[in-house]
Amino acid sequence: MAQKLPTSYSNINSSNQVPIFRTAKPSNEFYKVFSEAEILGIIQALESRREIPLKYSYKGQGAKIWDSFYLKYIIPTWYRTSNVEIDLLKSNFAYLNGDYQQCDKVNIIDVGAGNSYPVKAFIGNLQKIEKIDKYIALDISDELLNVSSKNFKKWFPFIDYTNYVIDIENSRIPENICKNQRKNIANIFLHLGVTIANHHDRHQVFQNFRDSMAENDLLVFTNEIGSNSQWDGIARGGCKYHADQVYGWLTNNLGMKAEDCELVRKYDPAKDSIVANLKLQQNYTINFSYLGIDKSLEISAGEEITIWRHHKFEIPTLIQEIEQAGLKLVHYSTNKYSSHLMVICETASS
Repeated sequence: MAQKLPTSYSNINSSNQVPIFRTAKPSNEFYKVFSEAEILGIIQALESRREIPLKYSYKGQGAKIWDSFYLKYIIPTWYRTSNVEIDLLKSNFAYLNGDYQQCDKVNIIDVGAGNSYPVKAFIGNLQKIEKIDKYIALDISDELLNVSSKNFKKWFPFIDYTNYVIDIENSRIPENICKNQRKNIANIFLHLGVTIANHHDRHQVFQNFRDSMAENDLLVFTNEIGSNSQWDGIARGGCKYHADQVYGWLTNNLGMKAEDCELVRKYDPAKDSIVANLKLQQNYTINFSYLGIDKSLEISAGEEITIWRHHKFEIPTLIQEIEQAGLKLVHYSTNKYSSHLMVICETASS
């Protein structure tokens, strides 16, 4: 006849139980999309700060997700009659056609070019006044560069177009891409789509731009204005639709069960950003096994993995950040609702 264990023994036994971890194995699609270096970067970010950097979401199927998402914001609607960035490029045209630098022509180096739709009207205006020398599209995503190439060559078949895969957070732009052969041509580096807001290390990005620029070059970027800590908790725009899509792609391709995960959006005081996190409801071990990579990461129930981030700037803080990177503000302007701004910088030594 079975004997009932003493209560004290039962409690000791249960408290010493080893927690059970479910196993997740990334899909073949995951390994197909990312290079070995990128997989190591994802592992390092997961291990050190529980994050999968948003920049990786633009690769593979993520390119189609982003292209579809952005096209929704290009098409005018009754409540949104124009695109913020197209309008800001138009209103700042006097600074962006070479006149400010007293140059005959400009090269447009579009960093994070995506599908190149935001620059279509701007390039067309440069072409009309014969100020465009060439357009160079740079992006972390081969797939988005393919979209950019098809679009641009259809729109502007007679403008010199090239593209390169570059991660601006990890390196400066190689000299062979941005070096001009003639002194009367300046580079204008574009970083649109409020992309500066999504980087984990904005200072490094600004520094890499600074190190890529010559005396007459300009850096132009866009961002939202405001206080992140005053966020009302309502998911809009990218925080809603893009984060949803990124979350779905990652849960499917990291090998986790949908019922074991939750998408959480919140304010992150440590980085002063709005984030979307993948929160685990179960203990998981993620096994990465690819070529020479063999790494297992344990992530406990209740932990969160940041998969999307966005940072609004208050203007004094923005100026401080660009100056710390060795850049100098030339000009900035806001849209009609004062929700977004376009910033134009040169090197501080200019």
